[in-house]
Amino acid sequence: MTKKRLVPMLIASLLVLLLSACTAAPASDPSTAPAATDTAATTTGAGSEIGVSIFDMSDKFVSYITQGMKVAATKNNIKATYVDAANNSSQQVQQVAAMIKSGVRAIVLIPTDEASATSSIELANKANIPIVVVNRYYPSVDNATAYVGSDSLTAGTMQMQEVAKLLKGKGNVAIMNGEMGTEAQAKRTEGNKQVISKNPGIKVVLEDTANYDRAQGMALMGKWLASGTPIQAVVSNNDEMIIGAILAAQLENKDKDIIFAGVDATMDALEFMKAGRLQVTVFQNAPEQGAAAIKAASDAAAGKTVEKQIMVPYELVTKDNVEKYIAKWQ
Repeated sequence: MTKKRLVPMLIASLLVLLLSACTAAPASDPSTAPAATDTAATTTGAGSEIGVSIFDMSDKFVSYITQGMKVAATKNNIKATYVDAANNSSQQVQQVAAMIKSGVRAIVLIPTDEASATSSIELANKANIPIVVVNRYYPSVDNATAYVGSDSLTAGTMQMQEVAKLLKGKGNVAIMNGEMGTEAQAKRTEGNKQVISKNPGIKVVLEDTANYDRAQGMALMGKWLASGTPIQAVVSNNDEMIIGAILAAQLENKDKDIIFAGVDATMDALEFMKAGRLQVTVFQNAPEQGAAAIKAASDAAAGKTVEKQIMVPYELVTKDNVEKYIAKWQ
């Protein structure tokens, strides 16, 4: 069997394994938190419940945000109910409508898309119920009570600056985009390209989307490697896609020849970095975003003034400080 036929077969086999099982997480991994509907804590005052609609509880990074919410709710004795929209826009809008009908005092929303964000915010505003949007920004979010997130342009800039440093200002770069049209995809890639424009020796030779997904990242990297295009670095909008890229490169023994960079600093990514397989990531403090959202919603429900935008800073992670960020998950 030729190598050209063998590699796609190996990639296909690994994709099946990835879909059935991911890298084992520590006991403290937020992805092990209760799913679907959950009451984080009983409340001391009637009517202080917060309704939380999450676009997809199976998304690993979102599970970290959710865990941050639950910890904050428990700590502050806030009753919060969590529901999974299962990446269904109309279902999320229905969930928000049901929350309003049930008498929640505030809503926290991780939106599925722009349509669900727009409709959910309109419903909450019409009912005079505070609504706090977390992590996923769309233009309609400006009409919400508050937005909690991190500056994606900064993430892409920090990420690419470190890659340019490792490349010593020269090399071919492949960019893996997340879900096209999302704020994180657009701004992180914009940040990447702004840095590249200041480094004439660096060239973008390949660019495509893998929708923030590890298996899709692996398939895309396999396609790029099969093209024969020389690649010195792969820069991804998130960690899940870059892990997939690393696994695909490993199949052809190319992983040691390429610089890999992601965003989020998830526990899985930090383990890859500790093993010397990932060179750059940018810590997005998901638990802090979740905690800030619960606090903002609780404060707004109590009639307190909350900031319109609550931004949680990004932090660069490399082999030199990886242990510090591993400790954050333990």
